[in-house]
Amino acid sequence: MQSRKRGFTLIEVLAALVIVALGMLGVIQAVTQTARNGTYLRDKTLAHWIALNLVTERRLSQTAPEVSESSDEIEYAGRRWKWTMRVSQTGVESLRRMDVSVRPTDAPEGTALATVTGFYGTAIGPSGGGALSWGGGAGPGGDPGGDPGGGPDGGDQGNPDEDDERMPNRPRPTGPTGPVPPQDTEPEATE
Repeated sequence: MQSRKRGFTLIEVLAALVIVALGMLGVIQAVTQTARNGTYLRDKTLAHWIALNLVTERRLSQTAPEVSESSDEIEYAGRRWKWTMRVSQTGVESLRRMDVSVRPTDAPEGTALATVTGFYGTAIGPSGGGALSWGGGAGPGGDPGGDPGGGPDGGDQGNPDEDDERMPNRPRPTGPTGPVPPQDTEPEATE
């Protein structure tokens, strides 16, 4: 008796080819999307760097930027970019806000790939971290830095006994029987 060998039918081969083609189409779309995302992230990073560079240039300038809107084109990383900077006055007299938006030159007007906000200020605080006087006048206590304690330590730092002498009207901690005496920080030795 002769055995008959059976192969794939044409329908089975076509079904297998359709399944493989659909799988390959999915892989190709995933690779294309990954490449597109990589390009977008690269461009967004470059636009962010351009905006940060512009803000840093203005902050390092000796004079405050004019309250206005300016724009220009720049070549960066082998590509042309368009940036727009809007400088506005804040509620603080010596502080200006800079909003920089950057887009590729071939992108539509009004779109921005990256936007960065920075500030230009001229107020300088006292050494030691006291409060700033943003308005330009003397702060509380007649101190130009606005330090309510009258000294460079910010008022409530340092030795509490010294603070008590400088601020005689300051309330002192009390316990159930009256003022709390200073405590030693070292534990007593027990034998």
